[in-house]
Amino acid sequence: MTRTNARVDYFKPRAASERIVGAALFVCAAVSVLTTAGIILVLLTETIGFFRAVSLWQFFGDTVWTPLFAEKHFGIWALVCGTVLTSAIAIAVALPLGLLAAIYLSEFASEAKRRILKPCLEILAGVPTVVYGYFALTFITPQLQRFVPGLAGFNALGAGIAMGIMILPVIASLSEDAIYAVPASLREGAYALGATKLTTIFRVIIPTAVSGIGASVILGISRAVGETMIVTIAAGQQPRFTLDPRVPIETMTAYIVQVSLGDTPAGTLEYRTIFAVGMTLFVFTLLMNLLSHRLRQKALKGACL
Repeated sequence: MTRTNARVDYFKPRAASERIVGAALFVCAAVSVLTTAGIILVLLTETIGFFRAVSLWQFFGDTVWTPLFAEKHFGIWALVCGTVLTSAIAIAVALPLGLLAAIYLSEFASEAKRRILKPCLEILAGVPTVVYGYFALTFITPQLQRFVPGLAGFNALGAGIAMGIMILPVIASLSEDAIYAVPASLREGAYALGATKLTTIFRVIIPTAVSGIGASVILGISRAVGETMIVTIAAGQQPRFTLDPRVPIETMTAYIVQVSLGDTPAGTLEYRTIFAVGMTLFVFTLLMNLLSHRLRQKALKGACL
């Protein structure tokens, strides 16, 4: 057998195995796409059925949400207010703590400390959310009641703080990566002009990494908006059109859990409300994720330049 024939015989099984691997990877990608398409199809089908009985004005023009009561109201803004309120509290907790942790890990901590502290911080992301919910209910809220007058047992404040602790690793880790990726030449140039370390961090490094930091914040908001167990356990199940963090509220995810417990017959208007709420939540988180993706792409282009 000549050398050319030997080489052809060698590459034949290799090419076949690569085609098999490529086909398997395509199947995995197709399963993900088809699953997403199936979810969207189910949401659209049930949501269209809901809006055949409820007008858009009843859904977006009312501030009362009582679809399970005898006097039915379908004002989604009561659930939106609860979701926005708890998410805003979570970001108010996680953003400063996460950003400061990212600055310390990237600019002040030694390499040995960074290898230890960053995994320890990311352990918070592995704690089950039901644990955060009971932590908010049994520890955070009782402590807050000592200082906040009129704070109810179920409230948005305690749930929002627990959510802030939950999304802290997301903001800290991604922000640290963005700050760490800032070219060393920018730091050296600032030092050469006489800038101090803090001035360099807040006037040069943070503005350069702002796209990556913004992406981490938006991802954190998306995680907070979609959180279920913490708000279900600690925030209550009373939909209110209010921004008072001391009273019980209900978020979109908590309402979906409430109706999904099995007491509401499938196919009824009350049952289809969870799909209308789910579609609203889906659109909201999709827009947030698209914005986050755009900011991350901008940050990667800036790092390449």
